[in-house]
Amino acid sequence: MIPILYQDDDIVAINKPEGLATIPEGAEGRESLLSSLQPTFPEKLFVVHRLDKEASGVVLFAKNAAAHRYLNDQFSNRQVSKCYLALVHGIIGESEGRVDKPLRQFGSGRMGIDPESGKASVTTFEVMERFTSHTLLRVYLLTGRRHQIRVHLYSIGHPIVGDLRYGDRTMQSRFLRLMLHAAAISLRLPSGEEVTIEASVPESFQKGIEAVRGVR
Repeated sequence: MIPILYQDDDIVAINKPEGLATIPEGAEGRESLLSSLQPTFPEKLFVVHRLDKEASGVVLFAKNAAAHRYLNDQFSNRQVSKCYLALVHGIIGESEGRVDKPLRQFGSGRMGIDPESGKASVTTFEVMERFTSHTLLRVYLLTGRRHQIRVHLYSIGHPIVGDLRYGDRTMQSRFLRLMLHAAAISLRLPSGEEVTIEASVPESFQKGIEAVRGVR
């Protein structure tokens, strides 16, 4: 059963497991977070934002059209604060950093850096812990482009562990999952209340941390 982190008359927040798409993709009938949840709710659920299939963590759905518009406005105006945990390859020496590189989608579906035609994209991060050859980061999105964290960290030479799309596929395939987790979202509810919704890391993420911590 997928954990519900928070719900009221307007929204429901879910701790999405890795490997499950937020909405149906490809062939009809393929399981997704939305298709798994909808039968358990009497009202139609509206998609507010998405999380990469390979990632885990907080995902919000609205329970009515008015709440959907309200939340979409917050996301569009960058009034929502999102915090992620990411385990990356290599040692980052600085205690914090900022990546400000425009992104756009290429024909292959990959996102990439494009200073001329890309859309403004900003990611900041703080180092939480350093291991022998990896670094655990707390990451914040100032913009919300597709695959933004993955591309930005890859662009500075620190791809996320387990990322088969942005990283050396041979090396990355040794890891069980993409080590990216949406840990918290802070926003204002339609009721006017300010909330922070947090999602604990799943066992698969914790095992990834323990694996690199144990390397000597």
